Amino acid sequence: MDYDLKHAEAMAREIYGIRARASTLPSERDQNFLLTDSSEQKFVLKIANASEERAFLEAQNSVLKHLTERVSFCQSLVPASSGEEIVDFQGHFVRLMNYIPGVPLARVKQHSPELLRDLGRKLGQLSHALANFDHPAVHRDFYWDLANGNRIIDEFGPLIEKSDLRELVFKCRINSELELHKSVVHGDANDYNVVVDPERMVVTGLLDFGDMVFSYTVGDLAIAIAYAILDKPDPRSCAAEITEGYTSEFELPAQERRVLWKLVMLRLAMSVSIAAHQTKQRPENEYLRISQKAIEEFLPRIYADDAD
Repeated sequence: MDYDLKHAEAMAREIYGIRARASTLPSERDQNFLLTDSSEQKFVLKIANASEERAFLEAQNSVLKHLTERVSFCQSLVPASSGEEIVDFQGHFVRLMNYIPGVPLARVKQHSPELLRDLGRKLGQLSHALANFDHPAVHRDFYWDLANGNRIIDEFGPLIEKSDLRELVFKCRINSELELHKSVVHGDANDYNVVVDPERMVVTGLLDFGDMVFSYTVGDLAIAIAYAILDKPDPRSCAAEITEGYTSEFELPAQERRVLWKLVMLRLAMSVSIAAHQTKQRPENEYLRISQKAIEEFLPRIYADDAD
């Protein structure tokens, strides 16, 4: 079922002993609410969709605990009054996390070279911290996994209505025999999951491990670049700044460096393909189209840049 603001506020009281006002936060699959108590302390209430498996939520909790000891920009868990970190409420798993203040990278008008390099540094720190993390639940077949990119395009690409865009998306498929390093990755470092301090202009948060998967290690860098370069006058320069920051914290092998731009295009082509499928399933969900206009307009330019 869908929960409204009153439901979220009741959950906060009953499960966590927190009296707060609720407001909605966007999400692709789950329901998220921002809770603000009387002292203006904020939390994020996450209600998993009914199909989510507990084992994967346990994996997300495990990675957050792992990262809390190693990096400064990920959320931490707030246990329920019972001490539980995952609460089964009316058939839905509920969790509470601290709120990271700031604004999404997507809403920052000017992405300075310093901010882009800091984004890269934080992603490099993440890759370093995840290098020795694993969990059985993240070894899964997931449609957003870059390693599944060709299959996703083949399956959903035909649903793209614009013929020229559809043709271009299929050109973004990659060599299926690529052998790239793999590890656990965040999987969705898009510009709405990256939080920026608007005064210091540094990255202070990376949200939502719901797309976490064992996949190409370089995938987090490629995905971040894919969204950061949209609408940029010089996408290659933007990508170079992020990559420079990344490699200052984590080594990028030659093979990964050579295919990075192709992985960027693959991610964008996957996004268009998946959006074509999801909008047919849920046409009322505006979140599903949040990046599509920019991607559809920019992908031809990125593809042409790769061919130069």
